[in-house]
Amino acid sequence: MMSSELPAGQDNTYVFDPESAAEMARLINLDRMMTKCMGGALAEQAHPEQFHTILDLGCGPGGWVLDMAFAFPESTVAGVDISRTMVDYANARARSQHLSNASFGVMDIRQPLDFADEAFDLVNARFLVIALYREAWPRLVAECKRLLKPGGVLRLTETDTFGLTTSPAFEQMKHLCMQFTHQAGYGFSPDGHSCGMTPVLARLLRQAGFVAIESKAYAVRFSPFDEAYADVRDNTRVSVLHTRPLLIKAGLITEKAFDQLYQQMEIEMLSDDFYGVWPFMSVWGQRPTQREQTCRTV
Repeated sequence: MMSSELPAGQDNTYVFDPESAAEMARLINLDRMMTKCMGGALAEQAHPEQFHTILDLGCGPGGWVLDMAFAFPESTVAGVDISRTMVDYANARARSQHLSNASFGVMDIRQPLDFADEAFDLVNARFLVIALYREAWPRLVAECKRLLKPGGVLRLTETDTFGLTTSPAFEQMKHLCMQFTHQAGYGFSPDGHSCGMTPVLARLLRQAGFVAIESKAYAVRFSPFDEAYADVRDNTRVSVLHTRPLLIKAGLITEKAFDQLYQQMEIEMLSDDFYGVWPFMSVWGQRPTQREQTCRTV
């Protein structure tokens, strides 16, 4: 049984409030949309049935874990998140769906995780860019390697931007958000014009000693005539409103200017002339087997 309490005194670097009901709803919809765009919870893996023990980091409301537990009933799938609200909700969903092979616990992924060495065949994480400061990434990847069995796979999915659009207001709002996250210490961009995540994922895995590193790029189209339009628009609306007090406090924009820009963004996104695409990428690699490790050191 995993813990449902975060140790006292540990802070949180997630950009938004992890206990917020609005944030939970946003993550539920985002998770569903991303999994559909990617063709399934683990579609790019040739033999997903080989993963019998699976861990999802920063699992939020648990959508990916539940999808995996349903698709592979012979596997055990665990999710961890810093939010007790998210974890309680995810456990309730697992019970309501009678998925006894899914479980969730409260853990801080910036710290050593309460699992034994070589406990998992697969460790998965999606969109941790706004949960981890840039200096925390090498430690997390090293911890994932500890948790994986020889031959096990670490799979990371990240984005560099919140979307590319034809809306001037959207692009201006995005630039403000990129500036904030860069100044706050998130991502690897040299200048704050993007998150700078996808270029460094393979390097992070390689530096930690992973092998057989592969990647796959995805893109969600969200123009008014695209299937994902309503989901991305809702996700954008909630995310931007979550960001409002952060941008104002950081001195990047005034309250009045933010509200005017937000209203203009809403208008432009409703236009038939609005076009948008949201690119992201998955990168995965294997922990070397004993034989591979020996060959590399000879």
